[in-house]
Order: sequence, then C-alpha cells, then structure tokens
Amino acid sequence: MLLPYLHEDLVEAGCDEAGRGCLAGSVYAAAVILSKDFKNELLNDSKQLTEKQRYTLREVIEKEALAWAVGVVSSQEIDEINILNASFLAMHRAIDQLTVTPEHLLIDGNRFKSYKDIPHTTVVKGDGKYLSIAAASVLAKTYRDDYMNRLHVEFPCYDWNHNKGYPTKKHRASIAKHGASPYHRMTFNLLGDGQLELFT
Repeated sequence: MLLPYLHEDLVEAGCDEAGRGCLAGSVYAAAVILSKDFKNELLNDSKQLTEKQRYTLREVIEKEALAWAVGVVSSQEIDEINILNASFLAMHRAIDQLTVTPEHLLIDGNRFKSYKDIPHTTVVKGDGKYLSIAAASVLAKTYRDDYMNRLHVEFPCYDWNHNKGYPTKKHRASIAKHGASPYHRMTFNLLGDGQLELFT
C-alpha cells in the first residue's frame, strides 16, 4: 500500500524521471501534487504496471491531480552536463511549471540538487512507496515513451518503439551497423564493449 504523503501539513510534490539509463533521447521528469485524500488501487511504480495501465493512470492523474508538469532535457544537454545533472534539471523544469507551488519535494532516488528554497526528501525506490512519486513515474514514463515512438518513425532502424532507447542487444547492433543518430548520447558507451555502466 503506497503512502499518501510524508508531511500531512505541507503541499508535497512527488518527482521522478524516466530514461536515465538510455543510450538515446531526452531524459524526462515529472512533478505531481496530489490531494491528501487521493486514492487509486492501481497506482504503483510505473515499472510494475503494464503499458495499458500506465496510460489509463495518466488520464486519471492529469484529471485528478492538484497540479502536474513534465520537464525535458535533451540528449545534447545530457552530453554537456552529464546524466545525473540532467536528471536533476529535468525535475527542476517540471517543478518550474507547476501551477501550485509545493512546500516540500519528495524525490525518487538518493540524490537531488536543491530547487530554490523548497525543502526536499530523497526516497530510494520512492515510486513504490509514495503515491505522488508513483504518479510522477507514470507521467515521466508515458510522455517519454510517446517521444521515443515519434523518434522511431524518423529512425526505425534502432527499434526505439520497442526498446525506448535502452541498451538492448538489437539497439547496440543497429548502432554498430548504422552509426549513431543525432539523438544518441555521445558521452555514453554506445556499443557496450561488455561494460554495464549507466544501466539504472
């Protein structure tokens, strides 16, 4: 059972990102503020849900959340500032767009760069512990999937409609055969060489 909040008396925004471990495409993040009495039996860490469940939940979250927003950092920006900083920046860009100002931030993971003067709490595997982080994980995942599906139309050889930019054998074989696209993260180890770095 996911928890509705950490601080009952504060306006809390849950934040999560998607695409950090990918070889291609932007990293996406979402920020979501839910009401204290929000309930949904299906809502969970987006990785535990089917694609259909995620898109069904996205409609519910967008309709019922007090505020929500999605932030994006491009592959070029990722190469310039590194993926960790890009993940923080994507969350900051999502928080920037919220129509309700949060008083506290719940961040999925163990690290975060402070946003303005708003206090934050990092929660390892928070998308499986707090409803607002789970909601953010659903939005970040579905909006990024939509984006990778659009890129697939432009570059079908990389199988992005299936792997969404993650380092599958087929994706890496396509990079070896066709070279990198303008959307690949050039600071990443695109061909693998047996290394497991950047898998998250």
